[in-house]
Amino acid sequence: MKIQTCFPAMLLSVMLVACSTQTTVPPETADQAGAPSVEQKIKPVPQQPDDQKEPVVLSKHVPAQWSDLTDWSEDDLRPAWQAFLQSCTVLNKQSIWQEICAAATVVQADNAVAVRHFFEQHFTPYRIISADGNEEGLVTGYYEPLLHGSRKPSARYRYPLYASPDELLIIDLGDLYPELKDLRLRGRLDGRRIVPYYSRAEIMDNPALLNGHELLWVEDEVELFFLQIQGSGRIQLDTGEIVKIGFADQNGYPYNSIGRILVEQGELPLEKASMQGIKQWGEQNPEKLKPLLQQNARFVFFRELPGDLSGPIGALGVPLTAGRSIAIDPRSIPQGAPVFLTTTWPNSDKPLNRLMVAQDTGGAIKGGIRADFFWGYGPEAGNQAGKMKQQGKMWVLMPQGYSAPQLAQQ
Repeated sequence: MKIQTCFPAMLLSVMLVACSTQTTVPPETADQAGAPSVEQKIKPVPQQPDDQKEPVVLSKHVPAQWSDLTDWSEDDLRPAWQAFLQSCTVLNKQSIWQEICAAATVVQADNAVAVRHFFEQHFTPYRIISADGNEEGLVTGYYEPLLHGSRKPSARYRYPLYASPDELLIIDLGDLYPELKDLRLRGRLDGRRIVPYYSRAEIMDNPALLNGHELLWVEDEVELFFLQIQGSGRIQLDTGEIVKIGFADQNGYPYNSIGRILVEQGELPLEKASMQGIKQWGEQNPEKLKPLLQQNARFVFFRELPGDLSGPIGALGVPLTAGRSIAIDPRSIPQGAPVFLTTTWPNSDKPLNRLMVAQDTGGAIKGGIRADFFWGYGPEAGNQAGKMKQQGKMWVLMPQGYSAPQLAQQ
């Protein structure tokens, strides 16, 4: 739902409590932000100024040569080709991508030479340099977890996953204020006023607020919390059925890292601030667990996905490809574009240089050079994702004729 009747002063106030976030695995990296309880009246939108601002850009794109991409000639591009074809189901609606996506349909997907030739003939690589001049940035990882659950609550399955409530408003001001193009606010109506949606603490303290929106129930509260961080996963029922669930929406609050809170309070060392470490801490400190979880006011809603999907659905709207999809900041890299990433394997100096495709976003994925590497499904994917906190460089591949954005003044 788009609401087009908000005054900029109200917008600023609501933004403080409703910045959109979708995040990654621990160690968690999103910036902490407060969420004051404010109510604002809806006022008419003033006439737009003639010097309307352009969308914020966090990096500059510098043309490069293929030889600049470390190990470009060594990478088998065929897995990334399949991910790029997924992107084309969305990108082919944009004029700059239409010709390339049409040409891609006739390439033999299993022919590594043909795939490489296509990329080198139709794309130009651009080095990503952040606003502060850095050529390296943080690369983390995420994955698709498996939880045990039920379609009905019981003594074992007590913790619900919720679908998006009808009263959750999505406030999109991008058409009026281009600098807010990638920011959607959330709220609810209270009479004629838009107020912040319920926080995690309010939902946990009063589950009746979401009665009727339960999708499934799971057995572990901490695993559910981290499922919300991952944004998608699978639920195994007692019947053996596997239910795929994906991100539907969120309540609009800034993300706050509970792992960082435990480290700052001296409750856990940094190397133990993982899902497993926090779960163990919760078992040892059950009276402290709920207040800890509530310090992250952000709350995620889910939807059930078709069982035949090849992967979870990313922000681009297409299934993610394990080992070839990344989440990025769309203010720096266009969604759907191929991105060559040079980094290292988790907790290692071993090079990990390969072509990826930007198909997802995340609340902790902010900045000119920032990526979240999708490792796939299962325990090994979770192990790799949980350990990944590497430095990396990125080149975005764009069609011929692409006009690189001007760097925003910081």
